[in-house]
Amino acid sequence: MNILVTGAGGQLGNEMQLVAKESKDSFIFTDVCEGYTHLDITSLEDIRKMVKENDIRCIINCAAWTNVDAAETAGDIVETLNATAPENLAKAMKEVGGLLVHVSTDYVFGGDPYNTPCKEDQKGTPTGVYGLTKLHGEEKIIATGVNHIILRTAWLYSEFGKNFVKTMLNLTATKPQLKVVFDQCGTPTYALDLAKAINHIVENRLFEGNSGIYHFSNEGVCSWYDFTVKIARLAGNTECNIQPCHSNEFPSPVTRPAYSVLDKTKIKETFGINIPYWVDSLETCMRNMGALKD
Repeated sequence: MNILVTGAGGQLGNEMQLVAKESKDSFIFTDVCEGYTHLDITSLEDIRKMVKENDIRCIINCAAWTNVDAAETAGDIVETLNATAPENLAKAMKEVGGLLVHVSTDYVFGGDPYNTPCKEDQKGTPTGVYGLTKLHGEEKIIATGVNHIILRTAWLYSEFGKNFVKTMLNLTATKPQLKVVFDQCGTPTYALDLAKAINHIVENRLFEGNSGIYHFSNEGVCSWYDFTVKIARLAGNTECNIQPCHSNEFPSPVTRPAYSVLDKTKIKETFGINIPYWVDSLETCMRNMGALKD
């Protein structure tokens, strides 16, 4: 099967490139930056042309506007990238009877207080533009009637690009003291684990008859403070005094979800996926980065 990957230059897109090397399917990696086949996913006609010329039967959409704070003031472009573009991809796949795999976010939740893992059918209550536009994207995909796998994930990190792990590795190595919020809980997700899950579903054609929304993050629960402490200890950065603090000590234009742990029962039972514990995956990533202390 010929597969098109959008947002190939991002964290998940880069991990998909690694996973694709072991796949029996054929991949075309696209982005708007240099080094990739150029594709403007805001243009339905451009997508249709790409699909027709390359006989694409599956699109894995890794592209999105992901700057949560900047989304509040960026204007229409956020809705265009997070909702209209996925709708375009869905329409193009619907027209050829193909599959759309779309990556969404835990930020579709957050507006209601809760302390149990979020399930797929739980009502979306986003607290900011980013979460709202990602929720709109999900709704627009479903409305097209395309065969789809929507994967909500959370706290994504990898060896590639800018992310929380890289930031904390630098700060805990260079700062004598650091404050990190402890009142926001979720689960870190190693992008390589998500890429492997996507490939498992697609390569084995497990998506057939299983259209829907699924949750994927690594196993376990932690706060950003816990996450930072573990990063520092694995790297051997013991000189930094890491202190827990409340979210209100770091004013932000967006109220982030206080508890966005994702229930992963559905994806494990439907596709037979074994999901690693977040600490184990963090160790793997840091080892791949050369940041793990022996």
